[in-house]
Amino acid sequence: MSTSLIYGKDGIYRSPRPPISLPKDPTMSMIPFLFRDISALSKIPALVDAETGLNLTFSDLRTQVFKLSLALLNLKISKNDVVLILSPNSVLFPVCFLAILSIGAIAAPANPQYTVNELTKQVRDLNPRLIITVHELYDKIKNFGLPCVMLSPKSSTFTDRTTNSPILYFQELMKSDDTSKVQTWPSVLQTDAAAILYSSGTTGTSKGVVLTHRNFIASALMTTSDQETFNDSKNVFLCFLPMFHVFGLSTILYAQLQRGNTVVVMARYEIEKVLMAVETYEVTHLYVVPPVIVAFVKQSEIVMRYDVSCLREIGTGAAPLGKDVMEGCAKIFPQAALYQGYGMTETCGVISVESKKATTSRHSGSTGVLDPGVEAQIIDIHAMKPLPPSKTGEIQIRGLNVMQGYFKNQKATSETIDDQGWLRTGDLGYFDEEGQLFVVDRIKELIKCNGFQVAPAELEELLLSHPKIKDAAVIGLADAEAGEVPIAYVVPSFINSLAEDEVKKFVAQQVAPFKRLRKVVFVDEIPKSSSGKILRRELRQKLISKL
Repeated sequence: MSTSLIYGKDGIYRSPRPPISLPKDPTMSMIPFLFRDISALSKIPALVDAETGLNLTFSDLRTQVFKLSLALLNLKISKNDVVLILSPNSVLFPVCFLAILSIGAIAAPANPQYTVNELTKQVRDLNPRLIITVHELYDKIKNFGLPCVMLSPKSSTFTDRTTNSPILYFQELMKSDDTSKVQTWPSVLQTDAAAILYSSGTTGTSKGVVLTHRNFIASALMTTSDQETFNDSKNVFLCFLPMFHVFGLSTILYAQLQRGNTVVVMARYEIEKVLMAVETYEVTHLYVVPPVIVAFVKQSEIVMRYDVSCLREIGTGAAPLGKDVMEGCAKIFPQAALYQGYGMTETCGVISVESKKATTSRHSGSTGVLDPGVEAQIIDIHAMKPLPPSKTGEIQIRGLNVMQGYFKNQKATSETIDDQGWLRTGDLGYFDEEGQLFVVDRIKELIKCNGFQVAPAELEELLLSHPKIKDAAVIGLADAEAGEVPIAYVVPSFINSLAEDEVKKFVAQQVAPFKRLRKVVFVDEIPKSSSGKILRRELRQKLISKL
């Protein structure tokens, strides 16, 4: 691939992939777009519960979405009303999500691990009209005084201990298909808000990202642009990544369903259950976050117990992954094309991805070339000018997948998206001469040691290559002389199998002096977000508390 194909004289990098074509009808929103080929798909399984084997065909899915849509309208949920979804993954999660969107309301999936305080902030921000949840999470939302739809079946063991939150049951709502109370079906446009997803908040206050129907459609088309011709082969995707996160919701769930693919749903990740599901349901495509790839490599003996020869593709994203780990995983799954991608909540999950059919430039540590229709700039963080290939700067993105803005936060929106539509990612990276994008690190996570920049991701990749290290994270520690120095948090593969000096020496032999570790802290686990990003802020707080 020639750089001249993607890098223009205007300093803009453009995708070499064929452009996508959005529906020209402005009323072709996510739901009609998803079910546009329903006659050909009606008997094909759309969603399968990995644990029970229960499946919904595309016809079943459309019927359930329609019934719940009617129920929501009869509950007086109107266009632009916000509905909060607090639930682990299940086949009912997408039914609820799609039903909310079909009537022009806005879905706001929340992290089931959130505390009451975290949910309180989100509820105050969103002012939802309704909460959809399960019995296990009810105590977290019972005092909000909002009506609640319970996805769990009625149970004698569950007792509503408060009258603040009126409870309705999903099963009961689905028994009625009364259309007499519905005055008009809301008109939904591609430009309407579809969902509000909260950013991880690892580099500041968590903000609601407003994504439109057009964002989701564009992202879905971009994600599947390299996929085989429609219905040429049977594609089965496994989704254990949380559906409240853009990776699970957009890149796996919606993107693949709109191509007529089957999605097997798991409530949570457990390595053996994942491998068992791959074997049982003959999963062909697996999307994972980097910690899962690392687990596959470090626990290869577990992988070997299962027949995973059905896997054709393994995709990873959400955080940088080193070349050595990619190559290690490729050896375990030799029959599967292994590729890395790059995306953000603010870009509806997609920016770039390695070509799944490429025979060169694979496992280079890059995140591939830009997705169809995506433009990028690499901006010098000091001179604020576009940079040519091989020069590192802030990655800025423009395209149909870029969010509408931050919910009720115009200041943050204007600081993130300029008047020409460029989104500041806050990530450092560069394009090589082949047009491959390399993401180096977060700007705010760079360690400044004696005037030199140290990227934590580089040191983390190196640490993970050590056979006795299971996981690692690097942060900066304030230093009177150097400004900051790198320190590492390390999870040993075995208890007492490592000494601090051994780790320091291992790194020192392979890096420049300013990158050498000044301190190593052994821990049981590295705190991470649901998408696999290291929660460096938590590590810094732990460090400060011990100083």
